[in-house]
Amino acid sequence: MSTTATVVTAVAAFMAGFSGVAVLVRAGFVVGPLAAYGVPRAWWNRLGAVKVAGAVGLLVGYAVPVVGVLAAVGLVLYFTGAVVTVLRARAYGHVPFPLVYMAPAAAVLIIA
Repeated sequence: MSTTATVVTAVAAFMAGFSGVAVLVRAGFVVGPLAAYGVPRAWWNRLGAVKVAGAVGLLVGYAVPVVGVLAAVGLVLYFTGAVVTVLRARAYGHVPFPLVYMAPAAAVLIIA
């Protein structure tokens, strides 16, 4: 794995993990918008766990590359769903946020 791929993967894992933990600990800057978008509270733990699992999968990808690629695909799909959710809520000013989290996961796929 090249240095670039290593760094991009680490950044993607950190960002996804941070986002997932923020949901799990109910950080206001994350759960406030989730509530405003109409995402049911019953989903929040699962959503946070999926992001954390994606972060772990990216890190496992250092040893088992196919796991890293699958984790990156999952994160790109997750954040695509987040963009759709934001658009459906008509919170157009918030669209860049899931895109910022999606970008490193997409970069992992491009580099891989």
